[in-house]
Amino acid sequence: MLPNGNGGGIEAGPFALPEGGRYAMEVRNMSRAPAVSLPELRSILATDRDRVRLIDVRSREESAAGTIPGALNIPVSELENALRMEPADFQATYFAEKPRLEEENLVFFCQIGSNECHAMQTARELEYLGANYEDEYRAWQGKED
Repeated sequence: MLPNGNGGGIEAGPFALPEGGRYAMEVRNMSRAPAVSLPELRSILATDRDRVRLIDVRSREESAAGTIPGALNIPVSELENALRMEPADFQATYFAEKPRLEEENLVFFCQIGSNECHAMQTARELEYLGANYEDEYRAWQGKED
């Protein structure tokens, strides 16, 4: 539990407080997967971009039209197979290092907020840790600096 300033606390996901070199996330959705808000994600990306792996689970067409900088596009329809791939096959297919099971700072996002919940559920079933970006890509796009 992390203090919330009014005597209570919030349950934290894998991102711990900045003093510890990681970031706090409150559990905000019914699936109990940690969620990262737009301000939290912007802060993480501004201060410690290498500590987070963004996974864009939208279609290739949606991702090609624009994405959060640094995100890896793995359409939700491919995610389970992608996470089951051998690292070399994943690298050859997605031109990126395969996320490791123990990698806590995976953040999934989609266009309208529904696919990332499915993506997080799929990842958790395969024993991956991670979080959902609680807003959709449209929120990021609309508030981009």
